Amino acid sequence: MFTGIIQQVGCVESIERTQSGVRIVINPRGWEHTPRPGESIANSGCCLTLVDPVADHGGLLTFDAIPETLEKTTLGSWGAGHRVNLERALRMGDTLDGHQVQGHVDGTGSVLGVFTDDGWRVRVGLDEGLMRYMIPKGSITIDGVSLTLAAIDTDAGWVEVALIPETLDRTNLRDRAVGDRVNIECDVLVKTIVHTMARMNVGIDNSVH
Repeated sequence: MFTGIIQQVGCVESIERTQSGVRIVINPRGWEHTPRPGESIANSGCCLTLVDPVADHGGLLTFDAIPETLEKTTLGSWGAGHRVNLERALRMGDTLDGHQVQGHVDGTGSVLGVFTDDGWRVRVGLDEGLMRYMIPKGSITIDGVSLTLAAIDTDAGWVEVALIPETLDRTNLRDRAVGDRVNIECDVLVKTIVHTMARMNVGIDNSVH
């Protein structure tokens, strides 16, 4: 479980194809947290398991991503130098500053617009399967960042988020440009309600998954 509050922005050192997917090496750039092998770390919203001791690799973080992960996320398009939002798993007693984030990416969205005339807003296009979980002023996780929906257009298939300077400084969202793909995790509470109502046939189309 995560909060969507980014603790560090790391950088991809390398990505190597393997028989089971890809091996990703991340430079955490002075992150105060030193994870142990087997620990879960959210990488731009995708929960990955650290596979090697940090000390054996000069402080670098090594993760394996399987085809299912590569299909549902943007990880397969990353290259050396790509900046990655990092968050360690939530501990008992930690403050839930963002919202409940599982690190299970539901799919990807496409950046349709970045508007900086009046604040900083980002518009992201989503397919129908993701739009069904979008509600006014609801929560969304974009590249691992917990955000509040500032605007939605269900018919056009997009959502907008407003980014404060603190978010722009502490995450990689300032890097995003039109055409970029971003990892999307929908609010788990909304997903639970929608799926429950669909199973009960309460006015929800069961054909959209």
